[in-house]
Parts: sequence; C-alpha cells; structure tokens
Amino acid sequence: MITPITTPTLSTHKTMSDLIKLLFDICLLKKTPQNLPYSFGLLKLLAIANLCINFLLMNLSTDWFGAALKAAVGVLLIGSFSWICLFVSGKLTRFCQTTSALLGVDALLDLFALPPIATMVVNPENLLAFLAMIGVIIWHWVITGHIMRNALEQSFAFGLGLAFLYLVVAFKVTALIIS
Repeated sequence: MITPITTPTLSTHKTMSDLIKLLFDICLLKKTPQNLPYSFGLLKLLAIANLCINFLLMNLSTDWFGAALKAAVGVLLIGSFSWICLFVSGKLTRFCQTTSALLGVDALLDLFALPPIATMVVNPENLLAFLAMIGVIIWHWVITGHIMRNALEQSFAFGLGLAFLYLVVAFKVTALIIS
C-alpha cells in the first residue's frame, strides 16, 4: 500500500497566514503538496475558499446562478482531475494533500485574477489586463504541473502535459455551462 507523501499534522500550520505562505511557496515552486498537512478538514476549508473566490470571479461576467454553478463545477473538476490521476497511478492515498494544493493554489491565483478580469469587464480592450490574465493562466499551468509532478513522482514535462490537459478541459467545461 502506498502511503501519503508525508503526514504533517494540521497543528504544524497553526495560523491561516502560515497556510497562505505555504500556498505562496507552492506557487513559487519552492514547496510541494507533501508540505501541506494531511487533513480532510483543510481540504474542506480550501474547497469552500475556492468555491467562494471562484464565485466572486465568475460573478463579474455572469449572473449569480451561473457563477455559483461554474464555481461548484470548478471545485468538482479539480477533485475529479486529482482523483483520476492519482487512481490511475496507484497513488490515491495522496488525494487529500494533492487536491488541497490544487484548490488552494487555484483560489490564490483567482484572487490575483480578480483585478484584471474586473478591468476587462469594464474595458474589454485593455491590453495590460489581457496580458496580466495570460500571465496568470501560464503561471497556473506551471504550478499545476509542479503539483502533479510531485504527487505522481513523474517528470516536470509529464506534469505540464497533465496540467495543460486539465486546463483545456476545465476551460471548455466552464465555458459550456450557462454561456
């Protein structure tokens, strides 16, 4: 049986600021999913945070029902992607930490995406906001590849390939929902 990557306890990261710093370090490729505590409570907290932040982001360009639906589907897509990849590779015991990392990083990046998206809603021709969004998307791809590389113990190129597949599917699915 494969054990989780590591099993730090939730008390290892006592404060929310420690958790946010850890997520920033994952975004900077300094830390990996195994640095997160193995905690279903943390997984639930990050799922709720991701849901709320995605709702705010989606609500900029659609009605509240569409935003809520897209946000919920986004959380389900992250969980499903993580579960499928880990199941196929025989590393399903890493689900909690991997999914926590994916949800936390996605929520953090969505916070950074809020200003450019709000700017583009008001002024769709704003080149600086568009370039900022392209940068956030590329960085999201790199970070997701980094997380999957570490969770699956594969090469960075493999992780980037999986991350690209996930991002394409996620964008397509959310675009189909209440377009």
